[in-house]
Amino acid sequence: MGNLSLCFFAFMYLVSSSLLFHTAAFTHFASSLHPVCHDQERSALLKFKDSLIIDQFASIDPSAYPKVASWEPDKENGNCCLWDGIECDEETGHVVKLDLSSSFLYCSINSTSSLFHLVHLQWLNLADNNFDLSTIPSGIINLTRLSHLNLSFSVFSGQIPREILELSKLVSLDLSYNYDLELQNPSLKHLVGNMFNLNVLDLSRVKISSPIPPALTNLSSLTFLSFRRCGLQGKILSSLADLTKLEHLDLSYNGFSGELPASFGNLTQLNYLSISGNNNSPVQTSDSLSWIANLQNLTYLKLSNRSLTGELPFALMNLTQLTALDLSYNQLIGPIPAWLMNLNKLRSLILDSNKLSGQIPFEIKNLTQLQDLRLLSNGLEGSIPSSIFELKDLQQLSLSLNYLSGTVDLSMFILHLKSLETLDLSSNKLSLITGTAVNTTLPKFIVIGFSSCNLSNFPYFLHNQDQLASLDLSSNKIAGQVPAWFLNVATNSLEYLNLSSNQLTSFGHKLDVLPWTGLDTLDLSFNKLQGQLPVPSGCEFSYIVSNNELTGHVPPRICNLNKLRALDLSYNNLSGMLPKCLANFSQELSILKLKGNNFHGSIPQTFMNSSKLMMIDLSNNSFQGRIPQSLANCVRLKFLNLGNNQIADFFPSWLGTLPVLEVLVLKFNKLYGIIEDPKTGLEFPKLRIIDVSHNRFTGNLPSKYFWCWNAMKDTNASKLTYLHETFLPQSHPVGPLYGSFDYSLILSNKGTNMEYEKLSNLITAVILSSNEFVGEIPTSIASLKGLRTLNLSNNNLEGHIPSSLGNLTVIESLDLSNNKLSGEIPQQLGGLTALAVFDVSNNHLTGPIPGGTQFTTFNRSSFDGNPGLCGEFLLKKCEKSEAPEDENPQSKSPFAFSWKIVVIGYACGTIIGVVLGHIFSTRKQEWLVTTFRLPLKTTAGRKRRRRN
Repeated sequence: MGNLSLCFFAFMYLVSSSLLFHTAAFTHFASSLHPVCHDQERSALLKFKDSLIIDQFASIDPSAYPKVASWEPDKENGNCCLWDGIECDEETGHVVKLDLSSSFLYCSINSTSSLFHLVHLQWLNLADNNFDLSTIPSGIINLTRLSHLNLSFSVFSGQIPREILELSKLVSLDLSYNYDLELQNPSLKHLVGNMFNLNVLDLSRVKISSPIPPALTNLSSLTFLSFRRCGLQGKILSSLADLTKLEHLDLSYNGFSGELPASFGNLTQLNYLSISGNNNSPVQTSDSLSWIANLQNLTYLKLSNRSLTGELPFALMNLTQLTALDLSYNQLIGPIPAWLMNLNKLRSLILDSNKLSGQIPFEIKNLTQLQDLRLLSNGLEGSIPSSIFELKDLQQLSLSLNYLSGTVDLSMFILHLKSLETLDLSSNKLSLITGTAVNTTLPKFIVIGFSSCNLSNFPYFLHNQDQLASLDLSSNKIAGQVPAWFLNVATNSLEYLNLSSNQLTSFGHKLDVLPWTGLDTLDLSFNKLQGQLPVPSGCEFSYIVSNNELTGHVPPRICNLNKLRALDLSYNNLSGMLPKCLANFSQELSILKLKGNNFHGSIPQTFMNSSKLMMIDLSNNSFQGRIPQSLANCVRLKFLNLGNNQIADFFPSWLGTLPVLEVLVLKFNKLYGIIEDPKTGLEFPKLRIIDVSHNRFTGNLPSKYFWCWNAMKDTNASKLTYLHETFLPQSHPVGPLYGSFDYSLILSNKGTNMEYEKLSNLITAVILSSNEFVGEIPTSIASLKGLRTLNLSNNNLEGHIPSSLGNLTVIESLDLSNNKLSGEIPQQLGGLTALAVFDVSNNHLTGPIPGGTQFTTFNRSSFDGNPGLCGEFLLKKCEKSEAPEDENPQSKSPFAFSWKIVVIGYACGTIIGVVLGHIFSTRKQEWLVTTFRLPLKTTAGRKRRRRN
């Protein structure tokens, strides 16, 4: 019995010990599941929370929510280790991870923030918030244990602090998409020289502006590297191929020179490669990309805007894992190859803006997983293959700006492509049938492009589209009143609406305020709209209603569009005085075009200091009074046209302070007085076109200004560029441009109006004609060696033509007619081989016309009214003693006539090259025919604007 009792007690002891052991273990296990945070860290977190403002516009991720809302100090919720976005060490209870990404946080942050008391942090993620252009605080140096730091998309600015370089344990650093953040002192070289453990480095959109430092290749553990849009320069280092662990490499949109290194074929672990759009990319054949065949793990490849020539690289055939391929904005030629259809994992195929030809392959149906197909802006022809309707997952289809032809039934897209969100068939040779009734659920479109599709009515299927963001029905044959039902289409979602170049007459019911509340761009130009000016409820990019038949005043409510960037009301019958607010109603306004109306009264005087205006065109109205001196506040102004009004004022010399003004047109006004000398010698530094003709200016020509106009002194423009402004869509980049503006101008030349639809950097002009200038032509004008047009006609100029005008080696048009000039035409002008228009008629010139040059190509009328002139092709022949000596000993050879033809061709080719695409007024086209022997051009269609 005793032994039994002993055994029993022994058993109970074991059981109780076991229970105690397991209870203790369970307690430890439970505590390890929920460690208790330290009081000082909880306090630091709560203080940090108190410094924050919750703002629903501070994050862009649709899944964002305010994580700090769960942070409460009460006992029930007092364990900060259980709060949203926080993780604690299981053993110590210290906060080691803080993830407040996409939390609607809005605040400034500095080194005194309690955030930097969390010295045990290993992970810190504040991405997708708004820290209000704060600099990254130097207090971050306290977080010495950080291994992961993500401050992307968080509106930080200024120089990245040197203290970040001290965080030597970092394995992941992401500072991307903080557009005002800089890495210059310390530099990229310093950063990569201190952080040897990095696996991830993302500095996209950080301003670096330096070459890639060779030390970067020492970061042998890198798997992710992105320098997108960082301003990097120099050559892409071939030694980057030593980073053999790289899986993601993005070097897009920098200033690199040279071809892509063939050594990149060693980066066999890459699954993402983007090297697009580098400014100095040389022309490179697609054959030189054979090394790409080694990158068989690639799933994403983007080599857009690389100046690639030739056919699509055959090496792509080896990349069987590709899901996304983007070779857009190159110069690729030939048909779309059949072998490309074997890459059957492709979900995105983007080949737009090349020179591809032939038909869309029927075998495209093999790309069964395709979601995004963009072939726009090529030379593709033929019909849209029926096989395209077998791509059941297709979401985006963009085929615009090709030569596709045939009749297309919209119901085929609706019946077969249920997931379609973007459909752009614009600017082909298609006839689109939209009226077919379809008894099925329609796709919810986001982008529709039906420009130039031979439509005669608004497509009725739009009735049910309540998610549309972009709709383009321009350049069709839609006539009459806009139907009432259309005014209810996508009233809350529509951002871009283009109804231009149709025959619309009204919106019906005297509708003055248009219903779409979220519009960014509204283009109603080139219609027949009548009545009052309709005003959109809201518009943030551009409102274009030019070339219509609108009447009445501009309603003051237009000034409610306080975020508008471009306003174009040109060529209507609008009248009255402008609302006073129009000079300052929007701090974002860049383009203001009101030309060709009947406005009168004074121009508003209230242009603001903060103005972003770059283009102002108020020409062809009846404005009176003086030029507003507040225009001097528009420091971004490039173009000012006040021509063809009734403005009475002195020359606005104070505009010379504008640092980037390139075009100044004040012609056909009532300006008067002497143009005084510039005060500093630095006025109008960028000016390259000035036209003050048909005014009442007196005194001498402004000789000292000619020394100031430095932009007219460049004879070697390295690259053809155009004055152009573009506003891009933010949320739906597949759609059309939300605003694209070419600066246009009409210049008069020998009685001919020449319209420049685009202003290139090659167009330079000084037009001072039809005034009352006196005195001699100053020699200082010869300093403008880049001048291509000089018109001093119809003044009272005297003296000789300066021989120094022979220094204007690129001049193409020189008009000195209707003055009182005397003496001989300088023989030096005979060397101006680019000269295609020359007129010295109605002066007092004498002596021989320069011979043996293209002077013999000018019309005889160019010399009329100078009885003292003589020449072989004039009525008055020169005596032998008067004839100019032939400077070219070969001119008497049998080849002289051939050489003359070459000179003529060169000159005409130059001027026609400069005005390529420009339109001549029909009333003077006979002159063009006579001078250049070209066919008459009686019509000029409105050019389609292409996406850049």
